[in-house]
Amino acid sequence: MVGNGFTTCLWFDGQAQEAAEFYVSVFKGGKIGRITHYTDSGPGEPGAVLTVEFEINGQKFMGLNGGPEFKFTEAISFVVDCEDQAEVDHYWAVLSEGGLEQPCGWVKDKYGVSWQVTPVKLMELITDPDPEKARRATDAMMKMSKIDLAAVEKAYAEV
Repeated sequence: MVGNGFTTCLWFDGQAQEAAEFYVSVFKGGKIGRITHYTDSGPGEPGAVLTVEFEINGQKFMGLNGGPEFKFTEAISFVVDCEDQAEVDHYWAVLSEGGLEQPCGWVKDKYGVSWQVTPVKLMELITDPDPEKARRATDAMMKMSKIDLAAVEKAYAEV
């Protein structure tokens, strides 16, 4: 098989370049790549941005200005693995600004893209082999929007 991996395409209604610039500003090492424009052959306005290639956290993306026909849903989301509460707080603040806070560490950004902003340790707590500890951690998480790792750890450790 010939190729060099894959690129996630995100369909926007005219905000592909703005969104790409936002995402590369949020994540360290992000960069904008090639930008293409509609031509006289359409279907968009000649000269308007058609696609924007960008990379964040080593992942390749392409923003496509495809029009209003399709919207993002929570059926697709990006998980932001955070090492500690400071990272959770940072990404939550930036990604939720102008967006929508949702339960269990999920946030929809101002472009409608869903993100799961979660501490790496969370999965360990909610899947612990001890069903009581896992239940307590899960119950605590289910009551949160932004994950508060200390509160989940406290619930997990309760006797």
